[in-house]
Amino acid sequence: MAKRFSNSLSEEALLLVAGRFAVLGEPMRLRLLKILFDGEMNVSQLVEATGSTQANVSRHLQSLLAAQILSRRKEGLQVFYRICDPTIPKLCDLVCGAMEKQLIRQASAFGA
Repeated sequence: MAKRFSNSLSEEALLLVAGRFAVLGEPMRLRLLKILFDGEMNVSQLVEATGSTQANVSRHLQSLLAAQILSRRKEGLQVFYRICDPTIPKLCDLVCGAMEKQLIRQASAFGA
């Protein structure tokens, strides 16, 4: 049986968990994380990879930094970002795997 989250979490802890999920509930942030799974990148590389604007990418990077999901380092004038929370790839794999199974079941139900 799968392990479930602790029933002993306080209301304050549940608010923190909800905040983490809220940060991850934005498609552009998920897109950035997906790109960063391959390793550290600078802002220009992330802008090119997403096809978005620098302002938009920077805004989402700041949210991921504030949530301590990403870390950054400066090298000259460039800022490089990387995933620093080791639970993020596991969480994304779990959720994406579950969604993939759900979509396959739905497709099967409709004879696709």
